[in-house]
Amino acid sequence: MADEPGGLTAEHPLARALVTTAPAGWQRVDGVFSITVAGEISRLVYSIGEQAMSVDPPEVVVALVRELRAIAAESSAGPWWRLLVTMTSSGEIEAAYDYGDEPFPDGQLFVPEAYRADLEAYPRDKVPVWLAAYIGHDDRQRRTPQQAAAQARADRSEQVWAVLAENEFPPFPQMWTRWTTIAAAFVAAKSDWGPRMLPWVGLFEGTARGGSTLHVLPGGRAVLSGGVWNAPTLDAVYNGGAPMPELYGGAPEWVADPVLNPRAASGLLSFCYWWEAGRWYRGQSPAAHECAPAVPGMWTRDTAIGIVASILADSKGKDAPDAIRALMSAAEAGVVTRKTLVAVFGDDGRFDIDGALYQYSVAGLMSTVPEPMPAEQAISRVRDYITGRQLDTTGYPLAQLTAERFSVGWMVHVPAPAVAPASARAIFYVADDGTFEQSSSSVPPAEFTAAFERRFQQRHGSAG
Repeated sequence: MADEPGGLTAEHPLARALVTTAPAGWQRVDGVFSITVAGEISRLVYSIGEQAMSVDPPEVVVALVRELRAIAAESSAGPWWRLLVTMTSSGEIEAAYDYGDEPFPDGQLFVPEAYRADLEAYPRDKVPVWLAAYIGHDDRQRRTPQQAAAQARADRSEQVWAVLAENEFPPFPQMWTRWTTIAAAFVAAKSDWGPRMLPWVGLFEGTARGGSTLHVLPGGRAVLSGGVWNAPTLDAVYNGGAPMPELYGGAPEWVADPVLNPRAASGLLSFCYWWEAGRWYRGQSPAAHECAPAVPGMWTRDTAIGIVASILADSKGKDAPDAIRALMSAAEAGVVTRKTLVAVFGDDGRFDIDGALYQYSVAGLMSTVPEPMPAEQAISRVRDYITGRQLDTTGYPLAQLTAERFSVGWMVHVPAPAVAPASARAIFYVADDGTFEQSSSSVPPAEFTAAFERRFQQRHGSAG
């Protein structure tokens, strides 16, 4: 934003109009005016003590703002698109003139046609990349599944091959682990910044206005895509008429809109990499180091550990580095537990351990070995199963269900009466993860539990 085109003082007609419009007892007014040749969006907010009164500016105020813009149009800087005014009842006034250095906020952005009309009326040598993309991307970065399949076939036919990006980004498994660990640390610190994890998606929006997503697909595949703020290649496209880089050149058909960063929909995607068969590939994307502002600091193990340590600051003292390394090792093995996180962040309430653990959970890096199930819960599940299936309970009173613990769960049954003749009776085996199987007393419990334990360990790994 610029501060001084045209100048604005307490004696200016606009300032006097703001005073005339003000309600009794006002102390400050904040005005925002968005203008193109196609229309205006404007709002005044007057502060009265602790209250705020929002009003639509009267026509006299909007007309004076139009005059200010017309004066600016005669200057070397040209007409601005937004004017921000702050004025106090004592006469102090500040004005900022917005030429679009940063994207306009929601509610203060016109449709693309309005900016096209404005640029036709007031041509400019250069337009901010975000705005140029907004009005001129023409869906050139979109890649529907149908387009992706057709383009992949055409690339093979024309021998357009992807570039092997060797020794640029870290391998995907390490990237995923580090991305998640950094996300967990920011969540633990209750920070609004930093990366985040969704089920099989890593998200990042940096303070430098770059950002990216890391999508995981079945079969050991992944897509990393995003945008660097004011990327030179996009500037050349939108302001210099250069062709759009073939970001998807040589890409397989599964590199498509559903796994691309949302910037592709607005024409602001500046890089796209995909992980396939244990390697990163790209089309005409820049080298990885040029994408650095748009990705979290997952370049090396030590980089990620250093970021977590900086979030901790001095709260854990000399033991922090070792605990963080142990956390990283657990993440790499996919066995992070609450205990592992508490060793890093403590459990005194200053850090959000549950939120951090959830980041690992949705990323698939948390230990899946469950806590022991209470006996009462195991009995309840068996009772619900029997009644839900309307099984015959003659001689099998559910009120007498009992649970006997073994290593990974419970054996739930109604003990046979001591005086009853020997006969096979139902026995239910309930694992701590909720899985349960029905057997009978004709199968020796030791034999069944041994097989049941093996199946449990196949699902979760060693419970030890």
